[in-house]
Amino acid sequence: MIFSGEPATCIYLLLLAAACQALSGLPLLFRRGSAKAQRLSAALLAAASLAGLSGALIALLSPSCATVTIASGLLFGPFEAGVDPLSGFFLLPMFIVTGCAALYGVAYWPAALHAGNCGKLTFFLGLLAASLTTLLIAKSTILFLIAWEVMAFAAYFALTTEDEKPQVREAGTLYLITAHLGALALFAMFSLLKGETGEWLFPAAGTLSAQTGLAAAIFLTAILGFGLKAGCMPLHIWLPSAHANAPSHISAILSGIVLKTGIYGMMRVFSAFSDPPLWWGGTVLVLGLVSGVLGVAFAIAQHDIKRLLAYHSIENIGIIMMGIGIALIGESQGNPALTALGVGGALLHVVNHALFKALLFLSAGSVIHATGTREIDLMGGVARRLPYTALFFLAGVVAICGLPPLNGFVSELMIYLGSFTAISSTGGLSGMFPALTAPVLALVGGLAVACFVKVFGIAFLGAPRSEEHAGGHEASGGMLAPMGVLALCCTVIGVAPGLFATPLNNALSAYRSSLSGEWIENLVPFTWVSALAAGLILAALLAAYLLQRRAARLPVGSGPTWGCGYLRPTSSMQYTASSFGATLVSWFKIVLRPELHREEVTGLFPERARFASHVPETVLERIYLPFLEYLFEKALPVRRLQHGKLNIYIFYTFITLVVLLALTSR
Repeated sequence: MIFSGEPATCIYLLLLAAACQALSGLPLLFRRGSAKAQRLSAALLAAASLAGLSGALIALLSPSCATVTIASGLLFGPFEAGVDPLSGFFLLPMFIVTGCAALYGVAYWPAALHAGNCGKLTFFLGLLAASLTTLLIAKSTILFLIAWEVMAFAAYFALTTEDEKPQVREAGTLYLITAHLGALALFAMFSLLKGETGEWLFPAAGTLSAQTGLAAAIFLTAILGFGLKAGCMPLHIWLPSAHANAPSHISAILSGIVLKTGIYGMMRVFSAFSDPPLWWGGTVLVLGLVSGVLGVAFAIAQHDIKRLLAYHSIENIGIIMMGIGIALIGESQGNPALTALGVGGALLHVVNHALFKALLFLSAGSVIHATGTREIDLMGGVARRLPYTALFFLAGVVAICGLPPLNGFVSELMIYLGSFTAISSTGGLSGMFPALTAPVLALVGGLAVACFVKVFGIAFLGAPRSEEHAGGHEASGGMLAPMGVLALCCTVIGVAPGLFATPLNNALSAYRSSLSGEWIENLVPFTWVSALAAGLILAALLAAYLLQRRAARLPVGSGPTWGCGYLRPTSSMQYTASSFGATLVSWFKIVLRPELHREEVTGLFPERARFASHVPETVLERIYLPFLEYLFEKALPVRRLQHGKLNIYIFYTFITLVVLLALTSR
């Protein structure tokens, strides 16, 4: 094992973290159903997160890259691993989220109550975390692909923990199919890169030319392979069902971290090219705009709280891709300010989304744990029984809607500034594309606010809509503490974004050496953002204090929610998720294709009527599945070649070898 670069300490820490993560699931395999073994597993994963966080912070604060070469004994040569500020930006939230998820899982999925599958879940959670660490420090493409495949299988087995349920098995199968389709595209992409560079290594930043047909093929295969993992529209088909059916702390990792590996891969590949053409940036930007708008549109139509959050992951991946698209357009136009704002906004939103989306999934898990359902329409009045969970969920809502004083505002502000910079400094077609980002991002933000007003108002406020799901109590400290850590991280970044100025500058230098210097401080008003955030927090605390004093002096009456003048109001008089979002869903009905099921009220003495609505997964159910059925039908003649006889297959192999020998002997 050969180390190079300074400082090598961060590599030691990251390798130690990966080892602890991989080993963390073993105690429960040997002592099935043991609470002590589960706590030991969580402690190992938490210790790995602390060690990894230290290594990631060292990498973020250092402009240099530390590498290690490990003999592999394979034909592809030795493995090379390394960490720089760019990979540090992805490692930082990965260690925070996996550590919090491990601690949350002890109370959420206790071994004593889930002896049959807790060992499996804990083992693959640790293996998933270890593969993510390895993937993010891999410099050789073979090591990257090995970690990529381990990540895919570990995520599959963690996702399908409750594999006795048909919908969980279906979600896992769809995920695995799309994961392998993406891997096939990556095999092609890395083979093309090998042909271009002659090495099984990620090319150094800015060392390849994008003005060739081979570069275009690399770009397109990267978009397909990494886009399937990132979940951008229309490559998102696995994401809603997987996030909805996984245990909540696994959903937090899938949404907050696993999706970002696709973004990481794109940024690594794109950074290798020094002169990307305009259509590269336009393609990524359009994918981002479509993902942002349609992701939040589908979210508004959902009744399942976890499925709703899953679609918001697509929306936020769209926001990240908007930043990358702006950066690529800036590079094609020789506009370093545009590139810096695009890359900086995308990287900071990677961190921010991982934190607030993990917070929302963990909070949703607490609600589901208490109410026994994922259906928003069956909830109501949850805030009275789960006040701390409601507070943490509200913090996540403010962050994901891009509102001050929390972290989502800062990264979206940087992308807004990139759009405004393009408007003021770039003309023609190259200025038009980034200029579209500002109004679309504003539309996405407004729709996100409407969606989460629906969720919070219907699930947490009002009265319980179902006696069966009206019980439950506040989550234990083991579940609340990880939520508190994530909420605190969201607040710190929102109040003091200047802490990320140096890491962002170092990451910009790693992405493109021409961006070295103090770019971010000159382009983003961090001081004003901090002042605004601090002022809003103080104003909120003062308002809460005054309201509490006023409530203490005045008599407080109580009555049913949503009385509206009726003497005997019922819970059925409240808004439902369908009724609240009906107008917004109608705006996008061409894409969403809502299905309405109603029984009309008829006669003088009508029978009980009902109404239900459902929004299908349009891309999967209306495009992909019909196309696959068509292919299956047309491929029936070819299936006759499959006889199931070994001697026939040996004959096929012999014929193939003869043809290959004939082709290569010329």
